Amino acid sequence: MGTRINTNINALNALKSLDDIQGRLSISQLRLATGKRINTTGDDAAGYTIAKKFNARAEGLGQALSNIGSAKNLVSVAEGHMNNIVDILTQMKTKATQAADDSLGTSERTAIKAELTALATQVNLEVTQATWNSKSIFSGTGSSNATAGNVLFKFQIGGGNSSTNDILQFNLLKTGNVSLESGNTGFKTTQLRLDASSGATRLSGNTLAGSLVGSSASAQVLMGRIDNAISDMSEALSYIGSVVNRLSYQETSLTVAKTNTEAARSRIEDADMAYEQLTATKLQILQQTASSMLAQANSGPQSILSLFR
Repeated sequence: MGTRINTNINALNALKSLDDIQGRLSISQLRLATGKRINTTGDDAAGYTIAKKFNARAEGLGQALSNIGSAKNLVSVAEGHMNNIVDILTQMKTKATQAADDSLGTSERTAIKAELTALATQVNLEVTQATWNSKSIFSGTGSSNATAGNVLFKFQIGGGNSSTNDILQFNLLKTGNVSLESGNTGFKTTQLRLDASSGATRLSGNTLAGSLVGSSASAQVLMGRIDNAISDMSEALSYIGSVVNRLSYQETSLTVAKTNTEAARSRIEDADMAYEQLTATKLQILQQTASSMLAQANSGPQSILSLFR
């Protein structure tokens, strides 16, 4: 074999080793450049599929966390307006209590009536201003999931499609209908308002009947209705508080789930940079030695020339 020069087996073996080393070195350098162990499906077909599923899960959880933030903001808007309404109702209760005192005359009660009318109008304004992304929070038409006389927002708070575990239903009018009409307490069926509707007499604008504060007895009746409205508003605020608490717990849970999902994906897909650097250094040295051996193998057949001297 050593005296045959048409086929240089030693050089071919050295070339094969050099090509193999260069291929492995290029893979190692790519991993160092991207920080990923799996850059193509050929690197690890099964691992590639699993990592992509983990990545999709993590991205979904990340968006769910963003949804929770938006849901909290929406609920905070509702809470802010409802707190203002409670403050206004409290002021109305004070004025109604003042009107119930017989030390007042007709002109004084008229002045109280005017103030009560203005306060009730502000309640309606609070309702109108309570919007989120052009949707009325207190209106039955505010959400695509609303039904007649009902406000329903569905918050996607999970990364799955389970209506039980991944969706939170925010039903603000769940507790009833706010009204100052005789015999009606709670939230109005269609909107949280105190104005006139379908001919009914409510505490707003010109519909404020003088008899509501025209005497001590009528003022006391009004006081009772305001107390009922405050009670219903307090119940709604308590419901809002429970929704916020659930959103906070879900946010914590999703944060942990997202972190661990990312960790699982990273273990499969990401490169161990220290190990890849060690491998690259070793392959660079082998590349130099293989190139040297290829050069020596190419020069080996030159010894045959001595036979022709």
